[in-house]
Amino acid sequence: MTTSWILLLVAGLLEVIWAIGLKYTDGFSKLAPSVITITAMIASIWLLALALKGIPVGTGYAVWTGIGAVGTAILGIVLFNEAATVARLACIGLIVAGILGLKFFSNGA
Repeated sequence: MTTSWILLLVAGLLEVIWAIGLKYTDGFSKLAPSVITITAMIASIWLLALALKGIPVGTGYAVWTGIGAVGTAILGIVLFNEAATVARLACIGLIVAGILGLKFFSNGA
């Protein structure tokens, strides 16, 4: 895996952190969760920008949001008791398949 893809993976994981962090900020009224969330937002976008130096923008952005969507949906199930129906899990699996497809069939990285 190239450096750009590693940066993109970390950026996506940071997106999960800030998306989940939003729940804990209570509308940005709690200082510590707010600082963590905002820091993760900035770091995620910065790493995405660095990754896009070596990955096509459409691929990079789609993978970044896909990682965020899958991670946030899974943590929603684990942390917040959100529904884990077969249909929902299958849809998450389709997003994962899309992410992998973009990675393996992407030109330019």
